[in-house]
Amino acid sequence: MVNLVALQMTSTPDVNENLAAVSDAMADASIAPDSLVVLPECFACFGGKDKGQLAIAEEKGKGPIQAHLSQLAKDYQCYIISGTFPLQTESADMFSAACMLFAPNGECLADYRKIHMFDVSVNDATGSYKESRFTQAGNEVITVSTPIGNIGLAVCYDIRFPGLFTAMGDIDVLVLPAAFTQKTGEAHWHALLKARAIEKQCFVVAAGQTGTHANGRETFGHSIVISPWGETLAELATEKGVVKASVDIAQRETIKQNMPVAEHNRFRSHFV
Repeated sequence: MVNLVALQMTSTPDVNENLAAVSDAMADASIAPDSLVVLPECFACFGGKDKGQLAIAEEKGKGPIQAHLSQLAKDYQCYIISGTFPLQTESADMFSAACMLFAPNGECLADYRKIHMFDVSVNDATGSYKESRFTQAGNEVITVSTPIGNIGLAVCYDIRFPGLFTAMGDIDVLVLPAAFTQKTGEAHWHALLKARAIEKQCFVVAAGQTGTHANGRETFGHSIVISPWGETLAELATEKGVVKASVDIAQRETIKQNMPVAEHNRFRSHFV
């Protein structure tokens, strides 16, 4: 059995405050060894101006955010998905939204950069979002094989693009750090996550931001763990905290044998 865990946060623009919140939440949740813990998108800094992310952007392999998560992974002997935090790029005016997987020994096993930029209009207090103004989009599909299963990494707006998940091939767990807006979350959050779980026949762990943030942005919350059959195994509504479910990854094999969707697919991605 594997514990799948999502942390739901109302992150602030203060990095130290957010790192402390992660530490406190993990301590309160009594994280077991070999758990998979997923943090929300922008967990380390959220609710300020997007350009402010540039000031805290780290070099890969260096910096207090990465060091803190690496140490937590070692302390709890667990796997941690870093949500996202800003990493430096070759441009001084751009950062990338990095989603890293830290192993129980503290090593970084995977580094996914969010591919799809949230450049949209939403009928909420913020109104217009243009993530690409300061965020450099990634271009690489990332999956990683671990002792607890094959893990696919994606972030927030990525969930709307099924081709990304087809390109991942066979995965046991899809992780999705997110900061869905209140409006789009109400409309599409559950439907999109369950669709990905059902079509990939995999577990989904989605960790979200929640509540009203310092800049007035409203996020949806509803962090959730979903089964390969599309069932909700655990969910946290709008409060801050931790949601977790103990699952048998091997359950996927029975589902895939009974309904071999991947084998039947006549429109395979050239990545598969």
